[in-house]
Amino acid sequence: MLTPSELSLEEMGELAEIIPASDPEVQVHYRAIPSFEETTRRSIIPVCEPTLSGNELQYVEQAIKTNWISSAGSFIHDFEATFAAACGTRYGIACANGTVAIHLALATLGLEPGDEVLLPAFTMIATINAVTYCGATPVLVDSEPDYWQMDVQQAAEKITPRTKAIVPVHIYGHPVDMDPLMEAAQAHGVAVIEDAAEAHGGEYKGRRCGGLGDAATFSFYGNKIITTGEGGMVTTNNAEIAKLAWNLRDHAFSTERHFWHKFVGFNYRMTNLQAAVGLAQVEQLDKFVAARRRNAAEYTSRLQDIPGITTPPQAEWAKNVYWMYGILVDKEAYGMNRDQLRQALAEHGIETRTFFIPMHCQPVYWQMFKGQRYPVAERLCRDGFYLPSASSLTLEEIEYIAGVIREVCPNL
Repeated sequence: MLTPSELSLEEMGELAEIIPASDPEVQVHYRAIPSFEETTRRSIIPVCEPTLSGNELQYVEQAIKTNWISSAGSFIHDFEATFAAACGTRYGIACANGTVAIHLALATLGLEPGDEVLLPAFTMIATINAVTYCGATPVLVDSEPDYWQMDVQQAAEKITPRTKAIVPVHIYGHPVDMDPLMEAAQAHGVAVIEDAAEAHGGEYKGRRCGGLGDAATFSFYGNKIITTGEGGMVTTNNAEIAKLAWNLRDHAFSTERHFWHKFVGFNYRMTNLQAAVGLAQVEQLDKFVAARRRNAAEYTSRLQDIPGITTPPQAEWAKNVYWMYGILVDKEAYGMNRDQLRQALAEHGIETRTFFIPMHCQPVYWQMFKGQRYPVAERLCRDGFYLPSASSLTLEEIEYIAGVIREVCPNL
């Protein structure tokens, strides 16, 4: 019987200080929102929700009426091709979710036990889990403090003869500094798989996330900029990676004859119903990205002069898509810590989420990384959280949220 990995705060020592409190209960507040037809529609402001405002229903109805509802059908191909084109790549391989997209991309590399994969300590656990699925050894890299992304210089220094892949993660929609990372990887013959789950439409030096490495992976979970409910995609310009990913995604059936298998494959297929939603969503990608950037600009203009609040950064070489609008709270300057501010927001009907808990602090990976420290990742975990960030967020809601942050600040 599988048993959980237990880890008490006492065992963690001083690292326990960065672990967030439990999520506060969001209080129901019925408020008038002028832009909604029903003035009391918003009882709470959720941290994120999908925006289904295009051809989603029409395409799903078409899939149902034609009986193509499983893992074959025209919407699969159309979604793959359209999304790949939006990323500036030749190939898109749709799959069941973002986690298996990472696993699928890594599996094409033929990773074996003893192989090492570099990834950021500050990420969602799906990234490291996918490495573990392959039997490879995850090696953590800290974030750099300016843009909260993988420290590419540190990554380059951690490459060894055992390193087979690097998985940079475009955290919260801001691209990693990819050129020096690619240069270091190519110098050592190491593959780079972008985890772009949070960066649909993000740009690095004029190039779209998803086409910057040897391959990239995306999530289409319900809180992502583009959603299919559940779903994922591998994008690449590498024909060999694409061919392998398509094959492995579908039990690795052979082209020679059915039920003839040369690889241990996976059932990682996406359904035509999901792809129908995805195609409708990618048709609106530019609109959704523009909405996220508008939200960020509105938030920043209202929060940047509040003491102790650090608004999300953007490098001059990047175009952040602000999948989530995250802020850092300096306890001394603001007058309360991150968890206390989250509680105050919850009491005003505003849902929030803390930043990721670093991988070296996770119970399931504690023994693997015991004694290792990643100071920037730890600070982001201790002080960071994100505000409601949906593409459908209204100006009135942003004004309300920023107003509460200002109102409850003890040092104003």
